[in-house]
Amino acid sequence: MFKSLSSRAARQLLQPATTSSITRRYAHAPAVFDWKDPLGSSNNYTEEELAIAETAESYCQERLLPRVLDAYRNEEYDRNILAEMGELGLLGATIQGYDCAGVSSVASGLITRAVERVDSGYRSGMSVQSSLVMGGIDEFGTEEQKQKFLPGMTKGKILGCFGLTEPNHGSDPGSLETVAKPHPSKEGYYSLSGSKTWITNSPIADVLLVWAKLQETGKIRGFLVERENCPPGTLETPKLSHKNGLRASITGMIQMDGVPVTKEMMFPHVEGLRGPFSCLNSARFGIAWGTIGALEDSIARARTYALERRQFKNNPIAKYQLVQKKLSDATTDAAYGILAALQVGRLKDEGKAAPEMISMIKRQNCDRALINARHLQEIFGGNAVSDEYHIGRHVANLFVTQTYEGQSDIHSLILGRAITGIQAFV
Repeated sequence: MFKSLSSRAARQLLQPATTSSITRRYAHAPAVFDWKDPLGSSNNYTEEELAIAETAESYCQERLLPRVLDAYRNEEYDRNILAEMGELGLLGATIQGYDCAGVSSVASGLITRAVERVDSGYRSGMSVQSSLVMGGIDEFGTEEQKQKFLPGMTKGKILGCFGLTEPNHGSDPGSLETVAKPHPSKEGYYSLSGSKTWITNSPIADVLLVWAKLQETGKIRGFLVERENCPPGTLETPKLSHKNGLRASITGMIQMDGVPVTKEMMFPHVEGLRGPFSCLNSARFGIAWGTIGALEDSIARARTYALERRQFKNNPIAKYQLVQKKLSDATTDAAYGILAALQVGRLKDEGKAAPEMISMIKRQNCDRALINARHLQEIFGGNAVSDEYHIGRHVANLFVTQTYEGQSDIHSLILGRAITGIQAFV
């Protein structure tokens, strides 16, 4: 190692540093621990990413947070939220062109983190619009399809939903039953029939990205269904009410009976599950960021409560060991989760992010956010039952995030297959 160095230089490298030389080398103020950013992840963001995060955070805290309790209690979603996000450039933010912002994947992750810090339902509505529908059109659509939909969608003027999950096929989308066959009376059209369920935004969507099997080939293809072009009786999108989680977002079904779709509204070159899975990977990446935002809000609220709540000789309960352990565990997992998402985000922009990486951070961050939020809920005691403390809402929402777009166990099988080379699904 030292052969290329002079003997004097080699001796200097091998000599222990003196106290004075160490002092000179590190003559700066000691670092201070920040419980809001425990491992200093913000030092890894660009100035543009920090500015985007600040814009998203300000909007979410000032405009979304004041509405969330009523929205959650009443299961009401204001579609104007997507228009507000569009005005700020938060929709389809990573897409280049078509009036989209064209920012980094990390910047997009910071947006979803800020939105889900308020509520997972708000992030879900945004993710469906941005990652699943706009992302699908951008990756697989024709130039005509992109020009037709993306400029309006990035402004929140055209709302979208993503129709993959069916009543009988959740974790097994390859078995979907929705079928597309040549229309019996319209030349150049397909006829779509089938049902989708648990579809975020479907009751208010203007364009529905529906995945169906072509009758001729049995291959799964993507279709862009425009509500305004559906004759009466062919398309219904009823709302699913009485949910236990994601109550601040709107969820519904897609029921199709001979919906006519022109061939020009089919994605031309992608078939099989590669299309929907690519869209889902983009959304799962956002979920990995967003769930940490929900956990961070849970930490902040539990910390405040523990400092203000006094018990046992008028001591703040933050003084007690079990409370501090819960806060320590949650803060550690949040810090690790953000750094993992940041790493995958950088790789994603370099074209080096394997799908299994996204499965790993989606699974881990959802799991740890849910587990820790449940533990933090215990700090509130009986008061956790009141929705004004927000913690119960986060816990209910995080259960849903752990189950959708690949339930935690399914992602473990994806990782297991990558590790062993053995398929465990069949």
